[in-house]
Amino acid sequence: MKSMLLGLLAAIAVATSALAAPADDPLMAPIHQFIDGFDKGDQKSAAAAFAPTSLTIIDEVPPHIWVGPKALQAWVKDLAAHDKKNGVTDQKVTLGDPTRTITSGDRGYVVVPATYTYSERGAAMREPAQMTYALQKGAHGWKIAGWTWVGTVPQPANAQ
Repeated sequence: MKSMLLGLLAAIAVATSALAAPADDPLMAPIHQFIDGFDKGDQKSAAAAFAPTSLTIIDEVPPHIWVGPKALQAWVKDLAAHDKKNGVTDQKVTLGDPTRTITSGDRGYVVVPATYTYSERGAAMREPAQMTYALQKGAHGWKIAGWTWVGTVPQPANAQ
């Protein structure tokens, strides 16, 4: 019985690790570049993570969808206006380990848990979410072609 249980646990561990990407997965490099740039307020670094052609962003901030080569700049502008209106400051996104990655030739797909923390009118807030990325490999490596934010209802950070 004990050996069967150990075998089952080993099989589950192998199956779980096959679904998650290793930490050095090249698909994660532009994702980290984007999030790190976002967290530091470095728009140039964040923008360098994206494919130079069309981009699609879906987010909970109105108008909820941005499409085209200037989608990132439009999203940044709309996010800044939303944050100013709602007293949002100290924004930070923390990524977990990817839960799913798929590579199909020069295309990639990544699902990664994320937590958005910020202050809203001085109150610390927390929003667990998932981000889904579509990537494309080109002459300069993997770049983000689209992403979506699937968040939960934000809660006070101390209400965990």
